Amino acid sequence: MKDLDINFPLDKFEKLIIDIGWESSTDWYNFWNNQKNTLLTDRFWNNKVNDDWIWGLALPLFSQAYKFQKNFSDRKIIGISALPGTGKTTLGKWLEATSLKFNFKIAVISIDDFYLPSDEMKLAIKNNPWNVSRGFPGSHSVKLMHEKLLSWKINGELNVPVFDKSLRNGLGDRSHWRSDKPDLLILEGWFLGVEPLSVDINCESMNLLKLSSQESLYRLKIQKNLEKYLDVWSLMDRIWHLKPLKFDYMNIWKSNQEQEMFLKKGNALKDEKLINFLRMLNVAIPHKSFDDINSYAFFLIDQERNLIEATLNK
Repeated sequence: MKDLDINFPLDKFEKLIIDIGWESSTDWYNFWNNQKNTLLTDRFWNNKVNDDWIWGLALPLFSQAYKFQKNFSDRKIIGISALPGTGKTTLGKWLEATSLKFNFKIAVISIDDFYLPSDEMKLAIKNNPWNVSRGFPGSHSVKLMHEKLLSWKINGELNVPVFDKSLRNGLGDRSHWRSDKPDLLILEGWFLGVEPLSVDINCESMNLLKLSSQESLYRLKIQKNLEKYLDVWSLMDRIWHLKPLKFDYMNIWKSNQEQEMFLKKGNALKDEKLINFLRMLNVAIPHKSFDDINSYAFFLIDQERNLIEATLNK
């Protein structure tokens, strides 16, 4: 791996690779380097990301899926927990396409695909202090999500809704249903793995966040909503957690993501709607909650999404 442009500590990375199932990171690197013409990285990333993103995150994650497929007969679900705009969507598309080159099938779905239908959503988000149309815990069909994931684990049939954020002038809605028979499932979401806190959630960074009284009260409601997601989290065989060095990097990433969606589809969050959505993402869940995710692997990224750390987190 000496020829690669990577800056994260290799000793911690080595432990992760060995735990996934390789003798060493050298053996692992040689294995995938011999397969590099099959890995499709240029098709999805070109020169947009450095070696560290591909070799430090994408390939280790694919390695986990590859070993699961080879060594286990039961169906596995890997969770990816990462804030909006991190790059989960492109990573997911690459994982799906590359798995087919290795004769198995990965399906990547999002917690967002289980957003409530528009009529139910109106009731669920009523009177939220950010005036947002979706996004926080409580705006999803959690029972449906659990049923569909469990059903796939049992019989291999995946039948899930697909949410299109560009519909209803950027408010979003379900567009269709997806039927598939993947060998491995990946579920991604910005608060995947987050659990309710047992401490006073509003004592955190009060001066920094400057929470309004309405925000403080609504955060308590969100904590109760999070309890409903625990059954879904329990279905994850592994959680991979991508965390920014500073939480507010997400504001830049999410803003850029919405600009790209507007150019592509003609609808996206803009102006006041975007400001309100970013506020929700910043304060709806205490930042401490993201430190406590029970993840298998942990990745720390800087503002340019370069990996600072890639490590086992057992």
